[in-house]
Amino acid sequence: MNRREFVYMMAVLGSAPLFANSHTRMVPVKNDLKNYYKLKPFGNTRILHMTDPHAQLVPVYFREPSVNLGVGENFGKPPHIVGEHFLKYYGIEGDKRLEYAMTCLKFSEYAKKMGRVGGYAHLKTVVDFLRSSYGKDKTVLLDGGDTWQGSWTSLQTRGKDMVGAQNLLGVDVMVGHWEFTYTEKEILENIKELKAEFIAQNVKVKEDAIMEETYKPYDEDSGLAFKPYTIKKMGNARVAFIGQAFPYTTIANPKRFIPDLTFGIDADSMQEFVDLVRKKEKPDAVIVLSHNGYDVDKKMAQVVSGIDFIMGGHTHDGVPEAYPVKNKGGVTYVCNAGSNGKFLNVLDLDIQNGKIKDFKFTLLPIFSDLVPADPIMDKYIQEVRKPFLKDLNRVIATTEVTLFRRGNFNGSWDQIICDALREVKGADVSFSPGFRWGTSVIPGQDITFDDLATETAMTYPETYVKEMDGKTIKMILEDVADNLFNPDPFYQQGGDMVRTGGIAYRFDPLEKAGNRCSNITLTNGKPVEANKKYKVAGWATVNSKAPDEPVWETVETYLKAHKHIKQLKVDTPDLVHVKGNPGIAYNCK
Repeated sequence: MNRREFVYMMAVLGSAPLFANSHTRMVPVKNDLKNYYKLKPFGNTRILHMTDPHAQLVPVYFREPSVNLGVGENFGKPPHIVGEHFLKYYGIEGDKRLEYAMTCLKFSEYAKKMGRVGGYAHLKTVVDFLRSSYGKDKTVLLDGGDTWQGSWTSLQTRGKDMVGAQNLLGVDVMVGHWEFTYTEKEILENIKELKAEFIAQNVKVKEDAIMEETYKPYDEDSGLAFKPYTIKKMGNARVAFIGQAFPYTTIANPKRFIPDLTFGIDADSMQEFVDLVRKKEKPDAVIVLSHNGYDVDKKMAQVVSGIDFIMGGHTHDGVPEAYPVKNKGGVTYVCNAGSNGKFLNVLDLDIQNGKIKDFKFTLLPIFSDLVPADPIMDKYIQEVRKPFLKDLNRVIATTEVTLFRRGNFNGSWDQIICDALREVKGADVSFSPGFRWGTSVIPGQDITFDDLATETAMTYPETYVKEMDGKTIKMILEDVADNLFNPDPFYQQGGDMVRTGGIAYRFDPLEKAGNRCSNITLTNGKPVEANKKYKVAGWATVNSKAPDEPVWETVETYLKAHKHIKQLKVDTPDLVHVKGNPGIAYNCK
C-alpha cells in the first residue's frame, strides 16, 4: 500500500488513493460483510459527527453540486472544488463508489446502480458499531443542526419526529439553525425532550424579554439563551465542546418566530470562551460544534486561537479531510459532514499528557444498499410516517429529468418551483430562495408528495404575487449575490443564489457588490427596464407572512397539469470570469 492509499470504513469501497495527508485513515481492504464497519484502531477518544440531515429519516437520492464557486482566497480550495476537479484534487479517480458519493458525475447512472444514501436506520447501524467497537465510554456523537426541518413529517410534528430519532440514535451534543424556524415555545419543548445537550455561545435573550420574564435564559447575567459549552469525560480524557449556532438566523429566517433571541458570529466571545474553558476546565481538547458554514468556519479558525477542531455544518459540504487553518496559536482543523444523512465523520484522537498527540479523520459515506437497517430505528420510522403515508405516497407526476437543488445557481427542482409560480400565478418573473436543503429524484422515478415536501416543507411556505420594477429585481439579485460572494466570509450567510424564472442575466462573481448582475432580460429577450413594473411571484418571505397558499399547493397544481417532466430548461445565468475555476463541473448529468 503506497503513501496515498486509504480506505473508508466500508470495505466494499476498495482501496482508494487520496491526498497525501498523514491524518487520513489507513486500513487494509476487507471485502467481506463481517469486516464491513471496521476501522483500524487508533487513539483513545472517538468523536462521531453528522450535520444537516434536514429531517430525512429514510434513505434518499442526493446529487452533489456542479457549481460551487470559490473566489478570492477561497479559489480552488475546499469546499469549492467539484466534479472531475474534486476527483483529481483528492486522487480518487476511478473509484465509482466515491465518485457517486462525493460528486455529481454520472449521478443518475450511479444512483440507479448503487441506490439511495443515508437513512436513520442505516446511520444507527453504523453509529452503534463504531461506538461499541471503540468503546461507548470513549465515544461522543455530535449533531450539527438543521435536523428538525426538511420533511413533511417533521413539519407536521413540529420537529418532534426528529427528536425521537436523535434520542434513539444516541446524539450527545447538538447546535441549531432551522430548529429556530419553529416557535420559541416549540423549540424549548423539543429541547426538553431531547436527551442531548443543546449548546450555543452566540445566542442571547434580549434584555426586555429577560426583564418581562417572557423568556428565561440559561444564564441571566450574560443573557445566554443556552448552555455555551459542555465537558465530556471520554475514557481518561476530558473534551470541551463549545456551541456555535447559525449566526444569521434572524436575517436569513423570520425573526417573528423567535422575537426574544439574538444571534451573531461573536468571534470575540468565542475567543473568550475558548480561553475560559482552557483555564477553568483544563480540557485535553477543545472542539467547536458549529453551524457557521465552511468558509465562515475557516475564517473563525484564523481569528480565534486555541480551538483544536471545528466540526462544522450549514453549507452541506462533504469534505474528506480535516482542513488545517493556521492562527496565532497554532493550527485549527475544520471538518464538515455533508447533509441529508449521507455522511458521518469519524475523528479519532490520540490524547496524551493533556493534549492531542495525533489524530485520524475519516468521512464515511452511508450507502443504504450496503448498510443493513437497524430494526429498532426502522420500526420507529415506520410508526412516525404511518399517519402521513396517504399524503407521502401520493404520486403527483413522473420525470425523465434528474431533479436536484444543490448548486450556486438554479437546479432543476428550483426551476420547476419557479415555473410553477409563474404559470399558476400568471407572473412575468418568479423568485425562489437559494435553499441548499432538498433531495433528488432520478429519471424514471415517480414524483411523490414526499419528494415535493423535501423541497418545500417549512414553517413559512406562503406564496405571493406583487408588482416590482426592474430596479427592485436587480437589487434582489445583487443583494443575494453579495451574500454568496462577499470577499469577507463573515458576511456570507451560506445559501446559494436566489433561483429565478422568466429572466436571464449575466453574472460575474469577481465584480464588486452591486455590479455582479447585468444584462437582465426577460425570456423573450426584452431587457428588464429599471422603471417598468413587472408581475413577480415568490414564496418564503422573511420579514412578514405572505398572503397566498403554501408553495407545495402551487407546485402540485403545476405538476398535476403537466403530468410528466420530459424536458426542462434550467435558467442558469451566463457566467463570466470563471474559466479554470474548479468550482464548476462540466460533465455532470
